[in-house]
Amino acid sequence: MVQPKLIIHGGAGSSIHSKGGIDQVRKALYSVLEKVYPLFAQGISATDVVIEGCRLLEDEPLFNAGTGSVLQSDGQIRMSAGLMNGTTQSFSGVINVSRVKNPIDLAQALQGSMDRILSDQGAAELARELQMPIYNPLIDRRLNEWIEERKHNFTREMANVVAEPARTGTIGVVALDAAGRLAAGTSTGGKGFERIGRVSDSPMPAGNYATSDAAVSCTGIGEDIIDECFAARLVIRVTDGLSLKEALNRSFLEATQRKRDFGAIAIDATGAIGFGKTCDVIIAAFHDGHQMGDSLEFETGTQVFVV
Repeated sequence: MVQPKLIIHGGAGSSIHSKGGIDQVRKALYSVLEKVYPLFAQGISATDVVIEGCRLLEDEPLFNAGTGSVLQSDGQIRMSAGLMNGTTQSFSGVINVSRVKNPIDLAQALQGSMDRILSDQGAAELARELQMPIYNPLIDRRLNEWIEERKHNFTREMANVVAEPARTGTIGVVALDAAGRLAAGTSTGGKGFERIGRVSDSPMPAGNYATSDAAVSCTGIGEDIIDECFAARLVIRVTDGLSLKEALNRSFLEATQRKRDFGAIAIDATGAIGFGKTCDVIIAAFHDGHQMGDSLEFETGTQVFVV
């Protein structure tokens, strides 16, 4: 038996608006930790803990996933999610799905399928098969952002969001359960104002990956995460013998040298919890079984932190 560990994120970016913004985000993150961490005591697996954590984060309008997702260039919301069970090393996901409350539920439904990653039309058909109710994840703040950006032909950064730029918003959960099983899940509304059909890193092993050695969820500029194949690269380095801290340091040093813009959270099989970033802020919080902590007030220059 091992001490269960949990880390979650709500995106990455250049700043968090005001002290009130930090307090609001911290309250939202800790609320999820307080609801999800006790599930370990019930014998819930890491994968199921990740799913529940992702659901709660998708339901929180502060973050760009599920309810509160950003609008794409045509004014539509298209969401993506990925889930990976580290024990079975099974990845599943959905790409650009609309009109569902929790995209992570579709990723969960695909875990035992022969076809484990579905795009928009296939994901919509799956939602109908599962009899998921039709749901509109749009909130007024996101609609107002889209209207404002449309006036400027989508050339400016979004206004009035907790994390800037909102184009880097994602939610993610990584867990290690008492049996030593690891899992990771990631969900996003996308960059916002993107070309129709654009695919994020979240439903790819580049942005969400887990084995029996380590599990990782990424957030930030999806194209940068994909170019680094970051989540899989980090896990492989841990598998090859690096500590989580060493793997994070090396991987983020390389990403910084290539001027990438993203962050990541991770847990390894020893129970080490870590996060890293090339951007100024990663919105992350963790529970190590004894206390909760977060990344919200780490200095801009701090790249890697390991508990």
